[in-house]
Amino acid sequence: MNTLIGTYECKADAKGRIMMPSSLKKQLAPVMQKGFVLKRAVFQPCLELYPHDEWEALMNKVNKLNRFKKKNNDFIRRFTAGVKFIELDGSSRLLVPKDLISFAGIEKDVVVSSAVNIIEIWDKVKYEQAIDDATVDFADLAEEVMGQDDHDNIS
Repeated sequence: MNTLIGTYECKADAKGRIMMPSSLKKQLAPVMQKGFVLKRAVFQPCLELYPHDEWEALMNKVNKLNRFKKKNNDFIRRFTAGVKFIELDGSSRLLVPKDLISFAGIEKDVVVSSAVNIIEIWDKVKYEQAIDDATVDFADLAEEVMGQDDHDNIS
């Protein structure tokens, strides 16, 4: 699957349904029929939506962990806690289960944001706080993560 592109503001209704933005729906069309896996994010108070094939690739990595090591077992249990298989309904909505709505603190205003090969689903206020918090150190983070040593660029 290609990388996903876009950040969209949406609404969650009283039942926890979120309309999939049409631009994301078009990008996901090739993988839509296999469904999605929705889970709690590890580092942020948001949800992660994995196309089924992306989830399977991740689970292949997780499945290689030695389950006779307690920390591996603990990681697997916590990583997969609250995982749900979901599909878009006939109106192109995601029905987010109540336990995951509660985890992410989603009320009404939602941000649906691409994160390379998955989609993050945020409460709008929490998303804006996370972006604002990240901007302070983003230049340093970008340099650390993406910057290359000058010696690597010398021919």
